[in-house]
Amino acid sequence: MIARAEKPEDISRIYQINIETFSTDAEANLVDMLREHKVPLISWVAEDKGELIGHILFSPVTLVGQMSRISMAGLGPMAVRPSHQKKGVGTMLVEAGLKQCLKEGYSAVVVLGYPEYYPRFGFVPSVAYGIDSTYDVPPEVFMVKELKKGALKGIQGTVSYHGLFNDV
Repeated sequence: MIARAEKPEDISRIYQINIETFSTDAEANLVDMLREHKVPLISWVAEDKGELIGHILFSPVTLVGQMSRISMAGLGPMAVRPSHQKKGVGTMLVEAGLKQCLKEGYSAVVVLGYPEYYPRFGFVPSVAYGIDSTYDVPPEVFMVKELKKGALKGIQGTVSYHGLFNDV
């Protein structure tokens, strides 16, 4: 099993993975719309013996109310085929994606996700840094991870995702 960057020929299979994983087609459509709008994406897949079994997406987010510039990405959506869940696929995708985010110059990553899952990668509730989300969610589900040590020191504000996320 390997994690690798998405290729153009993977797009239809990525769409199918998202359809199989989520209860609606909203996430699958979001991924395609972000691509169509030329949003800079970090898009990785998990492949096992030539079969795509998972996908993770990172896209730029904006920190509103912050005087200094910090480059942040948002993790999501992440999808793993139901038949391959709980086998380390998601872990492999998150770790590969975070490494790629750092390589591409992001200082921190945010995620709106399960508080039982993401802390294993170093994510903590964003309120610990004075960072909010534009979404009305419990504080424990909106998390942040520093990719560069000290990057969030003195940082405060509200994170906004690309407007296309508002349709999900």
